[in-house]
Amino acid sequence: MNTRSLRFQLVAWYAALLTGCFVLIGAATYAVLQSSLVGALRETQLRRARQVGQLLLDEIRGPGEARVGEELQVRYAPDLNGRLVRIMRSDGSMLYVSSAPKDQTFVPAELPPLSWSPRTETARQVPLPGGRKMLLTAREVQTPGGARYLIETGAPMDEVQAHLHQWLRFLLVVLPVVAALALGGGSFLVKRALLPVDKIAASAERISSQNLSERLPVARTGDELERLSIALNHMIQRLDEAFQYSRRFMADASHELRTPLTVLRGELESVIQETTLAPEWRERLGSALEEVERLANIVEGLFAISRLDAGEAAAEWVKLDLARLTAATADQMSLLAEDKNIQVTCAAAEPVWVEGDQARLKQVVVNLLDNAIKYTLQGGAVALTVSTIDSKAVLEVADNGVGIPAEALPRVFDRFFRVDKARSREMGGAGLGLSIVKSICAAHHGRVEARSTPGQGSRFQVELPLAASPTNNQKKQNHEH
Repeated sequence: MNTRSLRFQLVAWYAALLTGCFVLIGAATYAVLQSSLVGALRETQLRRARQVGQLLLDEIRGPGEARVGEELQVRYAPDLNGRLVRIMRSDGSMLYVSSAPKDQTFVPAELPPLSWSPRTETARQVPLPGGRKMLLTAREVQTPGGARYLIETGAPMDEVQAHLHQWLRFLLVVLPVVAALALGGGSFLVKRALLPVDKIAASAERISSQNLSERLPVARTGDELERLSIALNHMIQRLDEAFQYSRRFMADASHELRTPLTVLRGELESVIQETTLAPEWRERLGSALEEVERLANIVEGLFAISRLDAGEAAAEWVKLDLARLTAATADQMSLLAEDKNIQVTCAAAEPVWVEGDQARLKQVVVNLLDNAIKYTLQGGAVALTVSTIDSKAVLEVADNGVGIPAEALPRVFDRFFRVDKARSREMGGAGLGLSIVKSICAAHHGRVEARSTPGQGSRFQVELPLAASPTNNQKKQNHEH
């Protein structure tokens, strides 16, 4: 998982934000519930303290303090209900203390009495053994005679704590579920939100220098994504115009240079044929004629590339047997290989049907074979193979020549790139042969790649789409079985 990706960060932030909001809501709900339950219990105990205070005043006005304890026990029975009632005089002596409850959940004598407070009513929580708590409330009562009494009532907070623990357990169980839902929902929402980006990326992958007329889909969202797709389309349009201008310039320049070069070559050839020409001048003119020939080849190569980029190859497509074309071309170039004592073999026994421009595809074979013969030493070998692999027509040209350095291999199909410029110049190379091969393959919806080991040789592989034919269909079925 790419933690730096926009998708991961959006999902992580969404999940963290949603989980954080749930935690805050749960904590706030816990605090509100705790305050509500404790407040309700405190109000109940204060109401009981008021009732006890009223009873105390009534008894003091009548029989006196002696019967206060009996009345409290009869009316409230605090020990039976698990409650605490305690009445303290202003001098600190106890008028009444309820007995310990039957379940022995607390011992009244161990609960410290409240101190006198300026407020009439107070409340506090007192810890009990086992992590339990008890809520104590107090109310000050003053008799008409001026005597002051502090009435304390209390009750264990077991029920409050049980409700709070139940809510806390609920939060702990639901929190992972919410986090999982946040992750799943966030991933789904982010995937849907980024779907236009995926479509734009897929369309951008299909656009190359051959189809700059295509445009990216525009997401009609009215936001930054729509502005981005529109801006990218404008950029592609400018690139298309620049490519079109470059192609027109190269085609026009190549076309305009062909005529003067042809005239110049003819003039040089006629001058060299003069019998009165000195040998020194004849040699100089011969060298100039070689340069003119090389320049003419460069111009022809550029003209061919410009026509291929303009889609010229698709105008003359026919169905043809690539195996037969390769074998015939290899046979025609055998004399070139014999001059260097190079053995050329061609394994292309079965027909392999493709659709394309026969002249251009022959040029692919010629350029690759010529390149292999040039860079294979005396007595070497060049092997051509035509086959079908994974529903593709595959042409391989392998040699055991000097090979290509690893640092130069990615650039062998660049225009005017030569591995050894001095040596390529001596052999008449201009660095356009492999560029033409790449342009022809691209025009035929195929590709070419090179593999090489310095000192051991090179292997060029061309892949082209198979044409629909009975032979190819049968071979495809056999391959699948």
